Amino acid sequence: MAKGRAFPIWLLVSAAWLGPAITAALRAYVQSRLNGDPIHLRDLVWEGGDWLLYGLLTPVVFWFSARLPLTRGHLVSRLAAHFVASILLCAAWTGSGVLLWRLLYGTPGAPYGGSASGWFIGSLPFGVAVYFAVLGAERATAYFLEARERETQAARLTAQLAEARLGALRMQLQPHFLFNSLNAITVVVRDQDTRTAARMLEQLGEVLHQVMRSDRPQEVSLAEELDFLRRILELEQIRFSDRLHPEFDIDPSLMGAAVPDFILQPLVENALRHGLAVRTAATLLRIEGRREGDQLVLTVTDDGPGPSDGAVERREGVGLANTRERLATLYGSAASLTLEATPGGGARATIRIPYRPIGAARPATGG
Repeated sequence: MAKGRAFPIWLLVSAAWLGPAITAALRAYVQSRLNGDPIHLRDLVWEGGDWLLYGLLTPVVFWFSARLPLTRGHLVSRLAAHFVASILLCAAWTGSGVLLWRLLYGTPGAPYGGSASGWFIGSLPFGVAVYFAVLGAERATAYFLEARERETQAARLTAQLAEARLGALRMQLQPHFLFNSLNAITVVVRDQDTRTAARMLEQLGEVLHQVMRSDRPQEVSLAEELDFLRRILELEQIRFSDRLHPEFDIDPSLMGAAVPDFILQPLVENALRHGLAVRTAATLLRIEGRREGDQLVLTVTDDGPGPSDGAVERREGVGLANTRERLATLYGSAASLTLEATPGGGARATIRIPYRPIGAARPATGG
């Protein structure tokens, strides 16, 4: 559990011991009045103070719970460790109770004239039960907060995915894009190349269908992401004729890797907008994928003019800024997006994310 949340939780549980402490002191006071016995302050302090002693030990239970969480793979061993810890906490509780008794009444031995060992053995069942009750309260609170955090993160990711989907849709539905695509299809039809025209219409329909789907997951396989990207580039090649030359250099073993949905589209759009769109010569667009240790590295490189010194931030735009935010939300500090000029002109956008097969559990985000 995060440290920022642990403090108020253990403080709240510790403060809850005020309830039985006040109740015990009040019971002793009422009993003395009913019996007609004199009321001594030390008796009230003893009755309530014995409960408050465990309140002081509650942070220790939280400490043990944080160090030894009850996870499925270590449940038996962790329960055994907590049982030992409950005995130790009971010994600390009864030992501090003996000291409090001697301090208040100035008599040797344990409370009510017994021995310290007898006081410990008599308190052991209750002390163990109290320990596990506090442990259960800590675990229940931790699970509740973790569930709320997951819900908040899921809601944020859903909103960002919708934004990415709409961004891709806006890009595809730009009037000049549709006009150029449909115009190219018209030219192909006039040339009676019905097979190419049918293929172009099919690609355009697939792109729009995939972007508009409402059941898209947060992550897809790299193969699926590249398939979507190829459809976009096939349409862009029609638009730019022979000026666009996309190349793919992807390690085949990485096709099953998990990547955020629509993660490469903003990088390609940025390369086309600032590379191909501002020059008349042919433009190389290179998409690469490789694994470096436990990281998946994806790059999109163009040979356009490239960002000049101090102009990298201006070239990034909203698309790359939103992509960087999505990466931070999904993977925390374990992911990054950089944009840099390449030697001889052009730019390279690089994404680094934790490598894992699609379907494997995603680790918690780091700060």
